[in-house]
Parts: sequence; structure tokens; C-alpha cells
Amino acid sequence: METHHHAPLLLERKDIVVLVKPAKPTPSKILSFSTIDNDPNLEFVCHSVYVYKTNSGSSDNGSADHDVASKLNGKADPACVIKDAISKVLVHYYPLAGKLKRDSRDGKLYLNCNGEGVPFLEATANCKLSSLKYLDGIDVETAKEFVFDFPSKTDSGSHPLMFQVTKFSCGGFTIGMGLSHSVCDGFGASQLFTALAELASGKSEPSVKPVWERERLVVNKSTQGPLQSPVDKNSLATSPYLITNDNILHECFTVKAGAIKRLKMSLMKECGDNEDQMKGSFTTIEVLGAYIWRSRFRAFKLNPDGNTLLCLAMGIRHLLNPPLPSGYYGNAFVGSNLVMTGKDLDEGPLSRVSKLIKQSKKHSSNANYIWSQINILDKVREMDFKIDSDNGASMVLTDWRRLGLLEEVDFGWKGLVNMIPVPLKMFGFVYLCIFLPPCNLDPSSKGGVRVLVSLPRDAMAKFKEEMHALSQLGGDEPPILI
Repeated sequence: METHHHAPLLLERKDIVVLVKPAKPTPSKILSFSTIDNDPNLEFVCHSVYVYKTNSGSSDNGSADHDVASKLNGKADPACVIKDAISKVLVHYYPLAGKLKRDSRDGKLYLNCNGEGVPFLEATANCKLSSLKYLDGIDVETAKEFVFDFPSKTDSGSHPLMFQVTKFSCGGFTIGMGLSHSVCDGFGASQLFTALAELASGKSEPSVKPVWERERLVVNKSTQGPLQSPVDKNSLATSPYLITNDNILHECFTVKAGAIKRLKMSLMKECGDNEDQMKGSFTTIEVLGAYIWRSRFRAFKLNPDGNTLLCLAMGIRHLLNPPLPSGYYGNAFVGSNLVMTGKDLDEGPLSRVSKLIKQSKKHSSNANYIWSQINILDKVREMDFKIDSDNGASMVLTDWRRLGLLEEVDFGWKGLVNMIPVPLKMFGFVYLCIFLPPCNLDPSSKGGVRVLVSLPRDAMAKFKEEMHALSQLGGDEPPILI
């Protein structure tokens, strides 16, 4: 997400941040969190922007969009429609209208359901969405204009949810959502956003009823003894590149479906005839995850005799017995950890790396493993242990492609074309890599993957070379850098 488009943008924000309250009275109570939610490493706000273009049948001034919206919602203004929908959705998701705070005595989070409301900001842009390519490949500084951070000014805690609606001259608009990772994971965020759209488009209640029930993922007794890390920090490979806030670049690469298919075929061929069981069974996360992991190792110029760690975020909603209820919107994932020496990762067959990722996923699907990891997280909370943004030897991979983030989430205008995470807080973490669904604007990207990374400036050039090499497996055009 480094600067590639330099469209002029003037944004006029309303002076007043409105607190949108639930449309009906809601329970007043104190809610506790799960052991996973209480992980201090999740205590930040994730910002994302959803992009809605004008209705396909409208003229460029957006008047037809307003006619459609008027018929469906009785209002022509997207900000009014969405603000009204937030008020309605908070009746069901009433904890999000409260305040989030960590208890100073035991270090645990709690949520005061006081109905105070959700901060809402309205803005107007001086241009058409098309002039910004619907935020596809927008530079970081511009992307930040479409979300806002609302730090609490009192001791009562912080708001777990906030919105900004930005209207464009063409009739299109963006919805910037900030949501505390302590309260929701990606699945929960998608569930909330879908419910918001359903109520905006006329439904009386969400199709999936929200379920709190955080006690389902609480351990009774934390692990005794010192905290065990998946890899000895002293054994981690080291990089010559310093990581500072002012030298990190954020980039997003679109890898086409054809390149992924050819990578799979190449690795299956590499497996040979003696491993028929592996043939045809590699998933995209296994092959592309292996490739990105190796590419990052090379980009950071890590020493080959050191260790490198891949941590894959694994959803556990359906792995538990009994499974979590469908409306559960808290954090429900653990890390599937794989450690390799730099030499094995860099010089060994990539098919072996993919197989090890597959085996690690299978091992991590076991209920005993899941609860052991949740147990460790309780120790993490007790020690207030924060993950350092290390020198590139660790990579945390999270896959957002199955969350429904770019499906037709209709607020009455249709036309959802793009969704982007905004690195306001999240992308200070150099170890983080996110797989996203492709933007809806480019039909040729269907089935592909957008790969978001944050790397030191000196490492990014080599990483781009690696991504270019991936596209050359079958003679494709280079992966689109957006």
C-alpha cells in the first residue's frame, strides 16, 4: 500500500462526533471476556474501509443511487441510513455501545454495557471514487482519511466500535469501521458488518443472532511455570535491517489464480511419484504461505543457521466439541506454529515446507492442542507479555478470504467493490501478513489472493523480486502491486 496513485483529495469532516445510541433500551451489565480475548497482544483497534460505488444504472452524479436508496430506506443520504442502522444493530450487539477497560487488579478486560453509544463521524470528499480507483492501491496516508481513531478521554474506558461514512461527489461512499480486536476477530467483524447491512436494507433483525458466551473459551487454571515460547528467542535468525516506524513500507500484491495454480502444480511435481497421497491436496494457504514465508526470509537477508517461525492463525469455531454457536463473535483462533532453520526454508524443496504447514494445521486441529494454546494465553495475560516486532524471523499469517468481507453486503445501494484494512495501528507489526480476497473491480483477479505485508524499506525491493518470480512460473504478467 505504498503510494502509487496521487489523486488530489480534500476531505471535509463534520466538526462533531456523534454518539449513536441503541434504538431501544438495552441491558445494563458488566461482561467478562474469554481467555483469548484477554490476550494483551490483541488490545488494539482494527480499522477497515468498505467501498460502495454508485449503482450500475445510475448516472455519474449519483442521482439514481439516491432514488434507489430513497425507495428502500426513505432517506437519500448514506450517512443517515447507516447511522440509523447502527442504532438498530446496537440493540442486538448492545455490548459494543459500552466501554472497554482492563481491570488494574487482575489484568482482565471487562465491558461496561452502559449504552453510551458508538462514535460516528460524517465526511464529504471533493472527488469521485473512480478518481481514487475505488481505493484499490490507495497510499497509506490517503487511506487513513477514511477512518478515525477515537481515544477515550476519561477513565471509564475506551469505545470498542466506531464508524466514519465518507460521501463522494459521484454518489458512492465508504464506510470506515474501527473495531477492537479484543472484542471481535475477523469472523466476528464480518458478522457484525453483515448484520448492519441487513438492518439498513430493511430487515427487522439480523439473520444470525449474536451470542456473547465468552465463558466457553475460559481456562480454569493457567499453565504453571515459566511461559514457553514456540521458539527460543536466542535461536532466531537475525537481519541486517533495522525496523523503525519511519522506515516501514506497506504493500499489497495481487497474485492471480493462474499463478497459484501453477505453483501448486510445480510443488506437486516436486513431490514425485512416491508421494501420491500429497498429490492434488495442497491448499492455497499451504503453497502461497510457504512461498511468502521463504520470500520474507530472503528479503530480510536472515542468517541461514538461525531459526524462523511461521504462526498460522487457525479458526477453532467448528473444531471444538461442542462447536461454538454460529452467532459467537468473539476471538476464536489459536496459532499453528512451525519452526524451520533458515537454511532448510531457503534451500530445501518448497514442497516440503508446504507439507510441514499441512501437518502443522492437522496437529493444531486437535482439541488438546487448542486448549493447551488457550492455557498459554492465560499465562500471557498474567505476565502482560507483549510480542515484540522482531527482526523479521517470525511471520504471523492470517487468512481473511473466507470471512465474506467482499460478498454482496447491501446497504440499499449495492455496489460493494472493495475492502481494505487500514494500517492505522495494525500494520506496525512487521511480522503480520494478511491474505485478502481480490478486489471486485477486476474480473481477471477472481480466484486470486491479495497479499498484504509490512517490511523495512531495504527489504521491500527483494520481496518484490520474489513476487515477480512467482508470476513468471507460467509466464503471467507480474503480480499486480496495488
